[in-house]
Amino acid sequence: MKKRTKMALASVLALSVVLAGCGSKTDKSAEGASGGSGGTKTIHIFQFKVEIAEALNKLKADYEASHPGVKLDIQTVGGGSDYGAALKAKFASGEEPDIFNVGGYTDLDTWQAKLEDLSGEKWVSDMVDVAKDQISKDGKVYGMPMNLEGYGFVYNKDLFKKAGITDIPKTLTELEAAAKKLQDAGITPFVNGYQEGWILGQHSLNVAFAHQKDPGAYIEGLNNGTAKFAGNEQMDQFMNLFDLTLKYSNKNPLTTDYNTEMTMFANGQAAMTQQGNWTQVQIDGITPNMNIGILPMPINDNAEENDKLLVGVPNNWVINKNSKVKDDAKEFLNWLVTSDEGKNYITKEFKFIPAFKSINATEEDLGALGAEVLKYSKENKLLSWQFARFPEGAWNEFGASMQGYIAGKTDKAKLFEDFQKTWDNLKK
Repeated sequence: MKKRTKMALASVLALSVVLAGCGSKTDKSAEGASGGSGGTKTIHIFQFKVEIAEALNKLKADYEASHPGVKLDIQTVGGGSDYGAALKAKFASGEEPDIFNVGGYTDLDTWQAKLEDLSGEKWVSDMVDVAKDQISKDGKVYGMPMNLEGYGFVYNKDLFKKAGITDIPKTLTELEAAAKKLQDAGITPFVNGYQEGWILGQHSLNVAFAHQKDPGAYIEGLNNGTAKFAGNEQMDQFMNLFDLTLKYSNKNPLTTDYNTEMTMFANGQAAMTQQGNWTQVQIDGITPNMNIGILPMPINDNAEENDKLLVGVPNNWVINKNSKVKDDAKEFLNWLVTSDEGKNYITKEFKFIPAFKSINATEEDLGALGAEVLKYSKENKLLSWQFARFPEGAWNEFGASMQGYIAGKTDKAKLFEDFQKTWDNLKK
């Protein structure tokens, strides 16, 4: 999710039309009737999950067939593109979507003025507890959680077996021993998509925050000046893990984007990659029935502390409070999580771990990765997602700083100094 020039952003928006199969400009005639009492009503949806773009097009056809007079215009921007920047560009252009995606906490603060209060919707009481706080403010709920997701190191069980690795590494020392065995067997241990700022500045760096004894207190300390990056034990330990992934990396990680990363992994060109259960659909599309799982991301040698996955709500469906089709948009979201057809899409087509108590999913529904995340969740072996609390725009800068470190342009001390400057400059 690197920063883009205006020209690049325009290209991204054009590409989103191709990905989703329908663009906003092709629906202007329908859009004109959106707020009227007759004619077709178009719900413009702007979403970031590239992994479900194809399934959403299938959903679009089914929904329109069962809801005469309603049309879904679905555009997708995500993966290696900066969805947040693209969303702001949509609003700036006057083409405001009716439904879009917003993260929790800091992202909610950024977009709250544009959001419809959804507290009265019937699905609110069905949300799992972990999904509520991140999208609530002043007692009001502003979004419907998309799903639960977990991440760590997605790994190829067959390549582990080939290298003679019989036990799951749960400590940093064990992870390095596994990486060395893989390397000795002629197998690339890690494929790192470090061209992507979000992999670095959000998911990677979050490991250090999640391992804090009290992540919320640490973030509060960064905000009030009583805590620092330099000298923090968990930050130092995280760098040991980060350095390990670089030591046993694919060639040119800085020019490896998300799609290349996942293609290499799914083709068996590396044994591990830092990703989550959202990659199941992509992996299945390249290598069906691949023998895979998810490993923890250990930062030290305390097995009990490290045998956990990082689980949270990646994003929320929200409704533009200025939309002319608010009622239709609410009906669509209700249908998605209350109808049998909608639930089927969530679990079987999207392979999402539901964020609602009444939606059940099996291992067959979710795939191997989702089933593993669900298992860790049920055992309460979880670490939190704290990047949603970062100052707005901070993860972009963190990612760029980490890319400079990978390129050898800076050392750990300077990296922490850069992190601190970013936080201090962007905090409110």
